[in-house]
Amino acid sequence: MSGGAVASLPEGLLDGGVWFRVEEPGTASAVRRAAERLAASLDMPEQRIGDLSIVAAEAAGNLVKHAAQGTILVRVIRAADEAGVELIAIDSGPGMIDVQRSIGDGHSTAGTLGIGLGAILRQASRWDLHSVPGKGTVLSVQVWPGAAPNPGWAAGLTRPLNGETASGDAYAVREIDGRRQLLLSDGLGHGGLAAAASHEAVRGFHQAPAVRPAQMVEVLHRMLGHTRGAALAVAELDAEAGVVRYAGLGNISGTVLAPDGGRRGMVSMPGIAGHQRRQVREYDYPLAPGAIVVMHTDGLVDRWNLADYPGLVTRTPEVIAATLLRDAGTRRDDAGVLVARVS
Repeated sequence: MSGGAVASLPEGLLDGGVWFRVEEPGTASAVRRAAERLAASLDMPEQRIGDLSIVAAEAAGNLVKHAAQGTILVRVIRAADEAGVELIAIDSGPGMIDVQRSIGDGHSTAGTLGIGLGAILRQASRWDLHSVPGKGTVLSVQVWPGAAPNPGWAAGLTRPLNGETASGDAYAVREIDGRRQLLLSDGLGHGGLAAAASHEAVRGFHQAPAVRPAQMVEVLHRMLGHTRGAALAVAELDAEAGVVRYAGLGNISGTVLAPDGGRRGMVSMPGIAGHQRRQVREYDYPLAPGAIVVMHTDGLVDRWNLADYPGLVTRTPEVIAATLLRDAGTRRDDAGVLVARVS
């Protein structure tokens, strides 16, 4: 976790953002200041910076008052030529018994005026929330300078190992020539050199032509030879054909969650992109309308089940990813998770 300044990231990289552990009122102020600085760096209008300031202060304040093990991610979000700021607030309890009542003004469990959550949602361009009593709450809030763009079909989160400021995990999403493609990369080791390897994978992914996942993995393998190397996987969601095409090297977990509750793992080959590889193979898996694709690094354990979270499958990819990171993520490693939904 960090309370430092927001770092600039290479062009084309989905911004990892800054994580805060929110336990004291002073940390809530740091979250607000970081959000304001980030918005100012994007030349966001003053009014929207003010709205974002309210969102950040109230979200962090709610964690201080109500939550257990509260954290907030502050990051840039991008769509086409637009940029906004997103806050993702996560806690491990106590959760909300009645979400709709909690959203309304005048409801409080801490003796306050009960306008915090309502104020957040009024200033937001877009928001989503999921809460389960006893498990906790995840809130995603986006503030855009103007009208919010259409919701994205995929979203991810990365979090560095405790004590590190840079995560060796990175992800990217693109639509090119009618192809919807995902990349998740786990740079070998931790820290700056691991991050550099994954950032190179992201850069190559965005620059490459519209090729199938196995070809993309081959391209990235050649590109990463001068880096420490990475485990990585590429998925392509083809809703028209009803398949997801998947190819990977190393320990990236991929899962297809069917609308009927079925779960199917996807196969990556042994190896390290940039250094060691056998034959790269691509596999096709059935992809029904309404299915969800989840990819994550070994910074998350595989013992998760979305059925344990009533209603979560209907939430946005951001909220699903944040819930999995909270409950399946380990603090002993960088963690990255990427979620996509088939419309």
